[in-house]
Amino acid sequence: MRSTTRATRLLCVLIPLLLLLYGVLRLIDGMDGDHGPGTAWNLGHAFFLAAFLLLGAFVVMLRGLVPADTVRMRVATGAATVAGVFGAGCFVWVILGDLFSGIAESAPLPGPLKLAGPLAFQLGLLTLLIMASAVRPRRVPLWSPALVFVAFALIAVNLDLIPLAAVVLMAGLAPLARNRTPGTAHALV
Repeated sequence: MRSTTRATRLLCVLIPLLLLLYGVLRLIDGMDGDHGPGTAWNLGHAFFLAAFLLLGAFVVMLRGLVPADTVRMRVATGAATVAGVFGAGCFVWVILGDLFSGIAESAPLPGPLKLAGPLAFQLGLLTLLIMASAVRPRRVPLWSPALVFVAFALIAVNLDLIPLAAVVLMAGLAPLARNRTPGTAHALV
């Protein structure tokens, strides 16, 4: 089993930070009662785009932390990785459409993918985190995937909760941001 890499640790900090910046800029943009193109909107969506590009890479890196010693584990981690990257790609497609109206008009994300993409992303990422918390030695504590799920739920409840969700996400990913080899430090509960 591999320890977390420097890139993984960096992503665990950068991704929530970019989502936090997006959420705050989204709130600032909506102070006039309308969300739409403008400086805060465009800058916020640039941060959002960067976050989801990095989330796609993070899913691939997270897959590398889950040992796949059996055929069943290889299939499960492979399917979760494909779902996570596919879903992140759907988010990127929509964000690009928000930033560039020409993309949204000429190549909108097909309707079924607007629902399937976010679900695939969340399912893929959560599956990999749950698998990482179930192996011995644990790669993340049991509460880590639970906090990531809470972060997703906050966003689903209200987009104005994105800043809070980003903080919860950072807490959920914090065990992967530490520089240690799993199983050598304190027991993860």
